[in-house]
Amino acid sequence: MRKIKFILSTLTVLTSLIIFSGYSKSNTTYKSNTKTIVENKLGQSINLFVTHGHCSTPFSGTVNNLDVNVPLRFDGGNPLEKLSISFEIDPDSFIVNAAEELTAKIKTPGLFIGSNDEKIIFKSTNIYTMGIDWYQINGVLSIKGVEKEVKLFASGIRGADQISTSMLILEGRMNLFDWDIDYDKIVNGKSGSIATKWMHFNMKVNLFGC
Repeated sequence: MRKIKFILSTLTVLTSLIIFSGYSKSNTTYKSNTKTIVENKLGQSINLFVTHGHCSTPFSGTVNNLDVNVPLRFDGGNPLEKLSISFEIDPDSFIVNAAEELTAKIKTPGLFIGSNDEKIIFKSTNIYTMGIDWYQINGVLSIKGVEKEVKLFASGIRGADQISTSMLILEGRMNLFDWDIDYDKIVNGKSGSIATKWMHFNMKVNLFGC
């Protein structure tokens, strides 16, 4: 009888351990699929500049419909490996802070502001890890309704004791000729001897909740 009780007691303990182990595994899987979303952040801005031969014109703009999707992970790996991001830039919000008289040129109709007041829209398609907290983000950028594939680069900022990223620095450079934008011809009436074709941008995003 004692032997039977011992066997039953042992089976009960083993069954409890199996159930608890299964619950813990299920719970861990659920946490790894949880996602942090930064959505429609108010007051988000972006810095840009276009090149003019040996100089450049810096300006800034307002970002709308910012959507950052970051799957959480707890294994110590690069936290943004599965990131996706999309946002809109309102070209009518562009302003040249260093020389406000140049704002009118940046907002010349046909340059970035289309006939239908289209927003500049970016949507990521995939992401590649380039190094520790350094990523290449491929996506589609639409200017005046014309979509072109682009490559952006992102750096994730986190403290030495942080597993998750607290800030994202997004940078990119694109050739305006890909969108048939001749800056000099549109703004000054004739093409320049040294084409103004490069547009660069930089945006800092705080990832709340990461």
